Amino acid sequence: MDLQAQFGQIDIYLFDQLLRGRIVPGMRVLDAGCGGGRNLVYLLREGFDVHAVDEDPQAVTYVREMVAALAPGLPPGQIRLGAVERMSFPDDCFDVVISNAVLHFARDDAHLEAMAREMWRVLKPGGLLFARLVSSIGMPDEALEHVSGRHYVLPDGTTRYVVDEAQLMALTDALRGVLLDPLKTTVVQHQRCMTTWVLRK
Repeated sequence: MDLQAQFGQIDIYLFDQLLRGRIVPGMRVLDAGCGGGRNLVYLLREGFDVHAVDEDPQAVTYVREMVAALAPGLPPGQIRLGAVERMSFPDDCFDVVISNAVLHFARDDAHLEAMAREMWRVLKPGGLLFARLVSSIGMPDEALEHVSGRHYVLPDGTTRYVVDEAQLMALTDALRGVLLDPLKTTVVQHQRCMTTWVLRK
């Protein structure tokens, strides 16, 4: 079995959700901020009803080409150009919404909340929101260089919007979501901390 061909560069924590049976064939899945579609290869191969949105026209073109190759029956219009905080999908239409390495590009607190609430709007009751984003959980304070608001220069030299545990828990409560897993954070040595945030609507 060629695992690379079957799964592509899928996020290992998203793969964990697949292994635990929370994401199964037949579900309608949205990748909100899909980029190059690295989390979509397996879903397309296995017949999921895949939708995606991204602000980058090149990313949308690339993912549409991927869809044409791996799941030619899917309409190309299911891969859309647009902002995560202003999506053109109807309410309550997805079983799963994926947000992988997107929320830490928020411009400010209001932008982060707008993206989260928009993803929540399009998620069906009982649906799953899977998000991975930069956080300060497990990161020494001295390792972060404050820029403004919640923006920091990380040890890897990038500037990101950085959440903390209290903010994620407050947003979980505001959405009236159910935390399916405890917050799990991967400390990438001398670079960044990435937190997995998984909610049931």
